[in-house]
Amino acid sequence: MKKSGILNRHLAGALARLGHTDRVVVCDAGLPIPERPHGPHVVDLAFRAGVPRFSEVLDGLLGELEIEGATAAAEVKDRNPEASTLLDGLFPGLELVTHEELKALTHEARLVVRTGEVRPYANVILHCGVPF
Repeated sequence: MKKSGILNRHLAGALARLGHTDRVVVCDAGLPIPERPHGPHVVDLAFRAGVPRFSEVLDGLLGELEIEGATAAAEVKDRNPEASTLLDGLFPGLELVTHEELKALTHEARLVVRTGEVRPYANVILHCGVPF
């Protein structure tokens, strides 16, 4: 059994399959997620409203992944200042697009990790980098 890091076997396995340039969406409980077979792999961590929080899941993922960039919806600035502050602090070069564009980009992601977050616009697309 793993001693540390992400213990969820489905999420740990999905992360191990990621490579450079892959995209990972970390989203709130309400973001529309494309259906398979053509949509991304989905690991749904949502348990109850607010559990787990967007910030907790994002923190865990950043501990495991090499990230070279991130994209979020511009609406986060006005509609969810807490998430906006978090994202700005973590990603100085954060790219902002409209929420509609973010939803469209979700179709191109390799992995979607759904949280239990119920505050609006708590969504980000992580751009996988390479650690060398």
